[in-house]
Amino acid sequence: MSAPPLSFALLLDGLKAAGEDTRLRLLALMGEGELTVSELTDILGQSQPRISRHLKLLAEAGLVERFREASWVFYRRATDTPGAAVTDALLELMAPDDDVLLRDRERLDAVRAARAESAQAYFRTHAHEWDVIRRLHAPDEQVEAAIREALHGVHIGSLLDLGTGTGRILELFAPQIERGVGIDLSADMLAVARANLERAGAKNCTVRQGDIYSLALPRDAFDVVVVHQVLHFLEDAPRALKEAARVLRPGGRLLVIDFAPHDLEFLREAHAHRRLGFAPEIMESWLTQAGLDPVAHRLLAPLADGKLTVSLWLARDPRIALATGQNNKQDKKEVA
Repeated sequence: MSAPPLSFALLLDGLKAAGEDTRLRLLALMGEGELTVSELTDILGQSQPRISRHLKLLAEAGLVERFREASWVFYRRATDTPGAAVTDALLELMAPDDDVLLRDRERLDAVRAARAESAQAYFRTHAHEWDVIRRLHAPDEQVEAAIREALHGVHIGSLLDLGTGTGRILELFAPQIERGVGIDLSADMLAVARANLERAGAKNCTVRQGDIYSLALPRDAFDVVVVHQVLHFLEDAPRALKEAARVLRPGGRLLVIDFAPHDLEFLREAHAHRRLGFAPEIMESWLTQAGLDPVAHRLLAPLADGKLTVSLWLARDPRIALATGQNNKQDKKEVA
């Protein structure tokens, strides 16, 4: 889909902002993924004030986007501004084998390697916590297959993964979507997710720190929102579902993956689970209160020695159905 034409003033401002060698190199680097000021300083070998000034000019022209994560500030190529069309065109025109860009990319690879090692060190430290949970429910491969099946045939131009964790949901759908965004409150987990997405080559996916109760995202922005193994940690799950519904486009889908009711109290004590699973009628009531139509529910039995049953709930924003006079009978099926 071609970008809408830009006004003369916007196009001129964008070209002025990009028309300097360091700023053009910055754009090329951010075409490879999101980076911090300190990482860009290391790659380009220039002072932090100089890099910050160039980034400020690019951001003011709408060519890059800036977002804060704890004490860090990340920059990435623009996707939601009129100036994004200028960035896209310039990146398309750049020769990938240019000597300057190749040298910058080599230093970028070194920065990414250091980032990946830091993320994996964190993951190794905490991996046993995930292993404890995994042993209690169906294999990850089976859960992921069920997630794919639940969304089979759904057009996913844009996907939002709430509580993205390791970024696995984004990695799973990256080949078939145009844009993916992951939100997580933990800066450590976001570092793991970035390393995983970079290793997978998922350039169409980004992650950022955010509050699941108050997303810094516009209304009607995503075709699909996924909430995978997150709600049982929350004090106010219905509020999170309402916020997820807010950012769904008309006709969009919300997929919730969590546990059926169980009695494993140690998960509350040792792993900070606030809720020991969710009954179907409770979840469907919450989805309805969020303005969505529950359309499917599936249960995945645990392993022979496991205790946790995985539940998948699929809901649909009804606005397209109301606007077109169509119903969503095709969705009213059990996907078990």
